[in-house]
Amino acid sequence: MPVVDAHQHFWNLETGSYPWLTPEAGPIHRTFEPAELIPQLAAAGVDRTVLVQSMDSYADTDAMLAQADAHPFIGAVVGWVPLDRPDEAAAALERYRRHPRFAGVRHLIHDEPDPDWVVRDSVIEGLGLLAAAGLPFDVVAVLPRHLEHVPVLAERVPGLRMVIDHLAKPPIAEKGWEPWASLLARAAECPGVYAKVSGLNTAAVTGAGTGAGTETWTGADLRPYVEHAIEVFGPDRLMFGSDWPVALLAGDYAKVWRETGVALAGLSDAGRAAVLGGTATRFYRIQETS
Repeated sequence: MPVVDAHQHFWNLETGSYPWLTPEAGPIHRTFEPAELIPQLAAAGVDRTVLVQSMDSYADTDAMLAQADAHPFIGAVVGWVPLDRPDEAAAALERYRRHPRFAGVRHLIHDEPDPDWVVRDSVIEGLGLLAAAGLPFDVVAVLPRHLEHVPVLAERVPGLRMVIDHLAKPPIAEKGWEPWASLLARAAECPGVYAKVSGLNTAAVTGAGTGAGTETWTGADLRPYVEHAIEVFGPDRLMFGSDWPVALLAGDYAKVWRETGVALAGLSDAGRAAVLGGTATRFYRIQETS
């Protein structure tokens, strides 16, 4: 079973538009492309990745699919279609599904002014298109409200597989617990919902990207939150992701890989294999050769 990083990004500031990526983003306000990631994957022993959209645009999705064509280590691409415009989304999905590594859809719901955007009737209709196509939805649940919506989506869109990015950003830096823990457990009661053990390093520090204390976090800080996720989801519905290059706001690829291993130390070999590759391979239907 290949080792899979189920959440990473690329972006090119010269050829693409990423309005959220301002100079205030510090170390990640620059171009990141495959050549920079490849040696870091090799050092960690990671075989394949899931390349995830960074902007709600066709241009970003098209660029990712072109990168997947050029780089076999990209096992799957999570792109974007306008879910709130179902007719347009249907046409876009028809085009994108022709690509063998187009494997899912994400929308930056946390950037929408309306925290209830994802449960609008038009979006529910768009998500129904994903369910009908067998494509999963990546949920960027940054606010508790976003996590509350996951069981609602599971009920309103039967058959839709979902994965919660970054364990819904638990309050690690504040050493908080609720309402995150209860909301995550409620989401996990839905059998078609999965979660990513990703993006936790930036949740573990305050002032990520400023250089102030951002290297002090350890796997021990992450472990209570990861173990709660293991308890409510089980390893067969959890998958590791680096969130590179966003991870550079609080560390680097090697540290994220190493300390995630510390946080997963309580798992059996089989459980660890699931989180580090098996779950993502099944969820995104990553082929051995693409």
